[in-house]
Amino acid sequence: MTTHLKCLLACALFGAAFQVSAEYHNKVAPEATAAETSLSFREIPLLDSAFISTAPTDRNDGLVVGELGVDGGKQDLIVKLAEEIAAGKHGKYDSLLIAHKGKLLFESYYLRGRVNLAHFQASATKTYTSLALGRAIQLGYLSMADLDKPVMSFLPDLDPTKFVQGVERITLNNALTMTTGIRISREKWQELEKNPGQLKGQGYIQTMFEHSAPITEVSQQFLYGTGPDLVMQVIEVVVPGGAEAFIKRELLDKLGISNYHWQTHPSGLPEAGWRVRMTSRDMAKWGSLAINKGKWQGQQLIPQAYLAKATSRILLTGDEDFHYGGKDTSSQGYGYFWWGADLKVGDKSYYAVSAQGGHGQFITLIEALDLMIVHTAHDNDASYLQITAERILPAFID
Repeated sequence: MTTHLKCLLACALFGAAFQVSAEYHNKVAPEATAAETSLSFREIPLLDSAFISTAPTDRNDGLVVGELGVDGGKQDLIVKLAEEIAAGKHGKYDSLLIAHKGKLLFESYYLRGRVNLAHFQASATKTYTSLALGRAIQLGYLSMADLDKPVMSFLPDLDPTKFVQGVERITLNNALTMTTGIRISREKWQELEKNPGQLKGQGYIQTMFEHSAPITEVSQQFLYGTGPDLVMQVIEVVVPGGAEAFIKRELLDKLGISNYHWQTHPSGLPEAGWRVRMTSRDMAKWGSLAINKGKWQGQQLIPQAYLAKATSRILLTGDEDFHYGGKDTSSQGYGYFWWGADLKVGDKSYYAVSAQGGHGQFITLIEALDLMIVHTAHDNDASYLQITAERILPAFID
């Protein structure tokens, strides 16, 4: 090849790269109008076109921003994925954000996604509840040793004489890993809900402990859904001013999160497992707190020891029911309201921990790559973790 042809080829490649970069720079992220923010999620109009940015705007919201391809990552791989998402090839994403080595390098919105719209979180809420308990430990209202104590020992308004057998076996550790052993049929709950007065405050826990099947070693197996309400009740009792004020003061305010909605549980406490809304950028703040071992802007908000435990695979849940997985995902496990899995790229495997909410609300952390992926969606059939393994991780592996 002559020098002239080499120059032409290099210039052409540079020009193509420049076009990709320029096309996704200096764009304004779509914002919901005041009227749209009051609509239900299904009423939010779809975007006319996707927003894709390889150089997110500094919105003075506490997130450090950078440029994809300059501060890390292979821009062409991520842009290609984003364009495929926009074309509807990977499910109904509403947003996809990627941070690497502490900088937000990529930000995109699709369908009902907006930069200022608090998106439903579903069960990602459970992870926020876990971090709230961690904050209580950091401030000394609980200790790591307390995680092995019975939940009933923290709740003074309960009447143990009415409990079913074995309630004393349910520790905070069991509540956080959804191994409480509590078993109440849907029909029984529907009957109990006809008397909402008995479910107020600690009455909610009293009702569960009275009407569950006996708690045994056999029943204390992983069962998704059991545990978050117990954790929130403990937070309510041990922190000053109650759980709602504590979460706002000690986490939301410190993270600079004001655009959110946190619904109230029938007990009168904040919801512990769902019914919370957050913006995608605020989800990234929760993720930054976790991947930085509990620190936010230099302040230790969550104990490092608690986060290490919370994000570990305390138990394996089995790959036969690996929701959102695929051929490159394995070893599904659970910590303290965090999911764990191995993501395979080539002949290497990377441990990924994630907050997961139904229909695609994810905060995924890969510590080995100092990588965070946040996305919101409204599709329960997409293979989100497989997409992360197959399409996102390769862009950040040298």
